[in-house]
Amino acid sequence: MRLTLTQLRYVVAVARYGSVTAAAQALNVSQPSISVAIDNVEADLGQKLFVRQRGSGVSLTSFGRRAVAKARQVLGEADELAALGSRNADVGGELVRGCFEDLAPYFAPALMRAFAERCPAVTVVIGDETFDTLGRRLADSAVDLGLTYDLGLPGHFKRILLHELRPHALLPAGHELADKHAVSLAELAQHPLITTDQPHSWQHMLDLFLSRGLSPVARATTSSFELQRSMVANGFGVAVSYTRPHGDRSYDGLPLVCKPLSDPLPMQRIILTHDTRQRLSKAALAFIEVAKAWFAGHDVFTG
Repeated sequence: MRLTLTQLRYVVAVARYGSVTAAAQALNVSQPSISVAIDNVEADLGQKLFVRQRGSGVSLTSFGRRAVAKARQVLGEADELAALGSRNADVGGELVRGCFEDLAPYFAPALMRAFAERCPAVTVVIGDETFDTLGRRLADSAVDLGLTYDLGLPGHFKRILLHELRPHALLPAGHELADKHAVSLAELAQHPLITTDQPHSWQHMLDLFLSRGLSPVARATTSSFELQRSMVANGFGVAVSYTRPHGDRSYDGLPLVCKPLSDPLPMQRIILTHDTRQRLSKAALAFIEVAKAWFAGHDVFTG
């Protein structure tokens, strides 16, 4: 058996992008080159890495998950070896970060900039993820680290605390509750509730009300946090949120009112997470330290 680094990079790319076509486009190589490489690797290892699904890309087999994890480890060590010759950094290689889609615009670019200053030899790849896709891609070794809320993660995932947030009420300007210093969940439950359709987020918000013996009526569900904010700003209902962008206005320019909740509710955690079954690279360990320092030095969602 003589596997090459190029073959391993092709295998890892297919796992990351979920299809041979997408991997070929990302690497700027031909599809047949990647397909042949995968066939050769599977022949050498004696087992299938991927299950081909017509019209929906590929998925990893259980053996494929282990093989991709090892391939990423080998590639990381090879890149770290190459980086030894750099005068600018002692950490090299590639770092793939998945960011929960609601948090990505607020933190992913700033963290990428801070990390580039610390480890310029590392190539960073960032992807927006839902709660479900992030967990799956971490388990498949397609993503090294995830930036997310502490929701919907398996028990064997490591959780590295970056920041804790209190929930707040989101109201349209002129709402009857807008002049109050703080708002209770009981008061919010008297008005139509706007939620997002992200399963773990929706269930978490509902559980906050249920923990107080309340049953709010959902007026609408939205596909994104910004659409939720716009629906509230346009008077269709109220919402509960942890995320608070700078400037309390919706995308269409209407004002929003954010009020603290008076109920004694648990804090929500912004975390970095990874699958403990996979070994972290030096680049991933360095990024964790950069992220901790960045969050410790910045105000987060303070309005």
